[in-house]
Amino acid sequence: MNSFTDLEVWKKARILRNNIFSLVKSFPAEEKYRLVDQIIRSSRSIGNNIAEGHGRFHYVDAAKFLINARGSAAETIDHLYIAIDMGIIDEKIFETFKQDCEECMKMINGYITYLRNQGGGKS
Repeated sequence: MNSFTDLEVWKKARILRNNIFSLVKSFPAEEKYRLVDQIIRSSRSIGNNIAEGHGRFHYVDAAKFLINARGSAAETIDHLYIAIDMGIIDEKIFETFKQDCEECMKMINGYITYLRNQGGGKS
């Protein structure tokens, strides 16, 4: 594997990021610099951290960035909760995006496990 763009987990994060970007276009204008900005940042951070971790030499360093990516996916879910609580999105949209975030988190966990196994299981 030569590039982070070859990673299935990064591809999944990219799809999520693009879907979030499309979703927030329907958010109220007054949320542009509040919720919209925050959810875009957290969804971008997932793939950003996967890419940065891939560029690290040692698996322990890479795993740290993947843990950050997982945290960003969880943060994105929290922003989705805010959107549903504010009545901006409905339950169906919420559940779809929540499942996508959780799938990213599972894939990140799998990649962390893979890296740790490659490094002799040390963390």
